[in-house]
Amino acid sequence: MANIALLIAGGSGARMHQNIPKQFLTVNERPVIVYTLEAFQNHPEINEIAVVCIEGWESILWAYAQQFNITKLKHVIHGGKNGQASISNGVFELEKYYDPKDVVLIHDAIRPMVSADIISDCIVTAQKYGCAITVIPCAEAMLQTENGEVSHGSYPRDNLRRTQTPQAFFLGKICELHRKALDTGITNSVASCTLMIEMGEQVHFSMGSEKNIKLTTVEDIDIFKALLAARRSDWLK
Repeated sequence: MANIALLIAGGSGARMHQNIPKQFLTVNERPVIVYTLEAFQNHPEINEIAVVCIEGWESILWAYAQQFNITKLKHVIHGGKNGQASISNGVFELEKYYDPKDVVLIHDAIRPMVSADIISDCIVTAQKYGCAITVIPCAEAMLQTENGEVSHGSYPRDNLRRTQTPQAFFLGKICELHRKALDTGITNSVASCTLMIEMGEQVHFSMGSEKNIKLTTVEDIDIFKALLAARRSDWLK
């Protein structure tokens, strides 16, 4: 069975306050999305890559794939009006070409530091249980609030996990869930894992990392640059 990486690159990145989408921002002479593509390109268990791309950037993405030798990129798919729509566009397109028992790893294109170990654990967990949600423990104190300004209660952090991507599923199952969600009027679920839970499904955890950051703000780019510098330093030792 195949393992297909589905990168979600359909967002405009308004919180970056940049003129181009954040997944195409250049960091150290490489677009962010190329770092992400390379992580899956270099993983021996990933067979093919698909990207849900923001409209108007498809040809640029193909050009980057050629420039940086991303030979596993096989599909570029139009993004939707929100995250759920972009993912459904992606999985519905993939089911035209792949087996329902193939594993699709849905990943934020703006998580460029995803490691081989994270990808491997996600695949193993998905193959065993049918789904895998990359998570990390919650280290901070969690406070409850009604208005975003004050709190009179807390929530036990041991009962919480912070979700990341990839989030992996059998292709047939995630397509089925997206169709059921649309039929029941669910159109803007936050993530694949929340969609699963809203549809009454149980999810299984796989290993994440604090380094597997999502580039949402300008400050995140600074952290990304520091992580890249640390990785280069490790290679030189």
